[in-house]
Amino acid sequence: MSIAPPTALTVPEVMTALRLSRSKVYDLIRSRALPSFTIGRCRRFDSADVAAYIRTQIEENQ
Repeated sequence: MSIAPPTALTVPEVMTALRLSRSKVYDLIRSRALPSFTIGRCRRFDSADVAAYIRTQIEENQ
């Protein structure tokens, strides 16, 4: 049994997933609402963190 590695998403992929602009995604990074990491000059997001952000937003807005 193998465990799939986490998926690293790019900024455009997160923009599409959250239906947000590039500047709003970077606002979320700056405010630490959405964790990210860099590899060289490339910004990446763990797909589990994006899913957790979505769940948090749903829970806060109910």
